[in-house]
Amino acid sequence: MHKSKKRVLLLSEGFGSGHTQAAYALAVGIRHLNPDVQTKVLELGKFLNPVLGPLIVSAYRKTVTKQPKLVGHLYRSNYKRSLNRFAQLALHRLFYTQTSQVITQLKPDAIVCTHPVPNAVVARLKRLGLNVPLFTLITDYDAHGTWASPEVNKYLVSTPIVKRKLMEHGVPDSRIEVTGIPVHPDFWTSCDKDEIRKQFNLNAMPTVLIMGGGWGLLNDENGLFEYMAGYRDNVQLIFCAGNNEKAKERLENNPLFRHPNIKILGFTREINKLMDVSDLLITKPGGMTCTEGLSKGIPMLFYEPIPGQEEENCEYFVRNGFGELLTDRETIDRWFKLIQEPYAAGEYRRSLLTKRNEQYNPERCSRAVLQLMQ
Repeated sequence: MHKSKKRVLLLSEGFGSGHTQAAYALAVGIRHLNPDVQTKVLELGKFLNPVLGPLIVSAYRKTVTKQPKLVGHLYRSNYKRSLNRFAQLALHRLFYTQTSQVITQLKPDAIVCTHPVPNAVVARLKRLGLNVPLFTLITDYDAHGTWASPEVNKYLVSTPIVKRKLMEHGVPDSRIEVTGIPVHPDFWTSCDKDEIRKQFNLNAMPTVLIMGGGWGLLNDENGLFEYMAGYRDNVQLIFCAGNNEKAKERLENNPLFRHPNIKILGFTREINKLMDVSDLLITKPGGMTCTEGLSKGIPMLFYEPIPGQEEENCEYFVRNGFGELLTDRETIDRWFKLIQEPYAAGEYRRSLLTKRNEQYNPERCSRAVLQLMQ
């Protein structure tokens, strides 16, 4: 008799784009290693409540953009708190019954959560009798108390530091595995540089990729981007504004950025290719983008980390020599000079790739989930 395929349900939430990207990366990674496994990724809020979901997300996005300090304060003041109180309130009636129905319908052999909210919801369903293994993938280089739930069968975390932090929140050592954050298999290999340059109409010269994250938070209050434009005759700049149309227009309308060596892009699914032809990445330190940069061995400069996870992510990558905090023009001068020296830039990149190979294996997370399901 033909055995039916194993099924993995991956649940995320749309706050920032990293959680869902991690879920998709893990889903593709699992299928890449074992095509007999079926995967399904759902963003819980959007799926269960198409009207409220996006409203909550856009309110959160406004807060992050306009009041990052408030986000940091909330993050720190609730650091040790579990999600139970929150779960008993707003989400209670809305999420549990519908999530339960989704699980009954899809009959997964395992559930992976990449965000604390679905994690709390599934944990509660398990307390009420749901019998499906729950794996929790923490998509940052920090572990907030809201992740901790006794019902989680296994935590998949980025580093030994995150493992230690989870243990401080009361999670036993045996339930935590250090796997690294998964990236899409597109980031596991390099593409042909000449083809990529042709595709994006780029020149073969020292190149800097500037990313504002999924929301494209490219406000240039310190004038650092304008300062970078001063290098445009010798350094090519690629700005990725994500879904932020306003930021894209603002850059396009600035005469400083109208130059053959400056490209302004909106949302693209081909960041892996742009990283292949770039010598330096300037980005917000989201857990996912940093891990993608790490997997490509590209040096990173981090700007304006949002207090909370982004600060922790930034600290990890700086401490481990994968990047530096972008604070002033001197940092720009130093790095823009380095990438114009082919030998020095090549050596630096090779050293990062060696370090990456010691610390990170892109298949590890997908392998761990497949093993746990056996």
